[in-house]
Amino acid sequence: MMSALKRFLIGRPLKSEELAEEKLSKFKALAVLSSDALSSVAYGTEQILLVLMTVGFVALWYSIPISIAVLGLLTILILSYRQTIYAYPTGGGAYIVSKENLGVPVGLLAGGSLLVDYILTVAVSISAGTDAITSAFPGLHDHRVLIAIVMIAFLTIMNLRGTTESASILAYPVYLFVTLIVLLILSGLYKYAAGGVSAAPQTHDMAISGISLFILLKAFSSGCSALTGVEAVSNAIPNFKAPAEKNAARTLMMMGLILGSLFMGISFLAYTYGITPRPEETVVSQIAASTFGRGPMYYAIQASTALILFLAANTAYAAFPLLAYMMAKDKFMPRMFTARGDRLGFSNGIIVLGVLSAILIVIAQGHTEGLIPLYALGVFIPFTLSQTGMMRRWWKMKPKGWAISFLINTIGMITTFSICLIFLITKFSQVWIIFLFLPVVIYFFIRIHKHYLNMANELRIDPKAETPVTKGNVIVVPVAGVNRVVLNTIGYAKSISENIIAVYVAFDDDDAQKMEKKWEEWNSGIRLVILKSSYRSILRPLIKFIDTIEWKTSETDYVTVMIPQFITRSWWHNFLHNQSSILIRAYLLNRKDVTISTVPFHLKH
Repeated sequence: MMSALKRFLIGRPLKSEELAEEKLSKFKALAVLSSDALSSVAYGTEQILLVLMTVGFVALWYSIPISIAVLGLLTILILSYRQTIYAYPTGGGAYIVSKENLGVPVGLLAGGSLLVDYILTVAVSISAGTDAITSAFPGLHDHRVLIAIVMIAFLTIMNLRGTTESASILAYPVYLFVTLIVLLILSGLYKYAAGGVSAAPQTHDMAISGISLFILLKAFSSGCSALTGVEAVSNAIPNFKAPAEKNAARTLMMMGLILGSLFMGISFLAYTYGITPRPEETVVSQIAASTFGRGPMYYAIQASTALILFLAANTAYAAFPLLAYMMAKDKFMPRMFTARGDRLGFSNGIIVLGVLSAILIVIAQGHTEGLIPLYALGVFIPFTLSQTGMMRRWWKMKPKGWAISFLINTIGMITTFSICLIFLITKFSQVWIIFLFLPVVIYFFIRIHKHYLNMANELRIDPKAETPVTKGNVIVVPVAGVNRVVLNTIGYAKSISENIIAVYVAFDDDDAQKMEKKWEEWNSGIRLVILKSSYRSILRPLIKFIDTIEWKTSETDYVTVMIPQFITRSWWHNFLHNQSSILIRAYLLNRKDVTISTVPFHLKH
């Protein structure tokens, strides 16, 4: 039943040879990997205006130069990550660049920041999409956490079905959003050029009373939230069809062009329409209402905006498993992240991302707005480290034309580092936790790595000097009586060794005498040892006996505990029986130099 449900939700297993068919074309990759960045069009301008409105309406003029500054930073980042793609075509982005050029600890800082940021991406994006739904249908507000979890489950299942299939389905809402926003911007510009804008903006002198460098920097850093997700393409190069690096670079350039155009278009229309942020209505909603009225086009834009906010989380689903795979390959994360699932995706990474983001939403009760600055800072730390790493790479290698590349990365590093400082200064109360959380994450990476290294050293052998040691085998069979399960187990034990000891734990003298008599009547040829348990515990006397056997025979024999276990036909039958065999096996797993074997006997009824 569970297998049938899994096949229904995820689909048939794919052969390893079909991996090439799961690679993404530029068209699909643009939709999957740019949904996070493109979704910021829905709130990037609004974040700038929210800060400027603390001074007053007259300060809204500054939204245009600030938007241009954000566009300039986007250009620098796109050019920088384009260089990263060609320099590191195997993917990994900031993690690989930082690790190879700045050292392992810095690489772990970049990787940890990105992993945490992808979890925040899912939580924040899904919550934003849920807010859009509950704004349209206020009666659903009390169910916002459930709606968010359902959407996370949907995206998780879609990504478990495979990269190509999820991209084929999820591409439509992304391109629908881009098309509708382009129509909105063109219609708005036409209306403005035709003199149809009713709320013409006022012009102001550059010096406005009450505005300060602090406010401008805070507005700029808030607008930089529109740049989250730009790094996803450089992390996910292995997901592209060959030639992967060329297709990734072109996809990155297309994403930058679309994002920059849409962001500037919305910022310009917000200014020309004289729009101010409202708690009950978004900036995009106000622009759409002013341009088209509250008709079908308006509701289509609102619906597509809600969809893109939901699907922004899909960028994390594409990038998180790949980054986790690369860090696991370097032994800094559990090896389970290197395993491909039935549909050839890194399914463990997909599931872990979905579970952690769902937990975050439940803890925050769907109110993740306060996580946006932390989410943005989590992106700009890897941005800065990646730029610095590329600077060092160019300086060390000095290939032909390296000076221009070095200059681009230097400008990018200075800018992104400045934004990190701005975030820390202007929003310290919201981002201070990162100073506690990231060191803990890095500490776990180091502990995991140390464990794998220690394990490898302990398991390593010298093939020339070490050969298997041949010993005898003492088999201990815990028995609960004389029955077919015990008969089956002892028969199997005899095929391995003649040195077999059956052990029975009796709770009183009568019980011991009855068992002794039955065993003599059976005449199995196997010695029976009866242990007394005054406290009605099976484990204590049994473990003590096994320890004694191991102590006496370890030099000449292996000790194997062979546990008889019957397997019921229906799962619910297990609740009708004592599970002593499971308890014994679980306890003995921690005993050194003792081998545990289970001999199943399948019941027919």
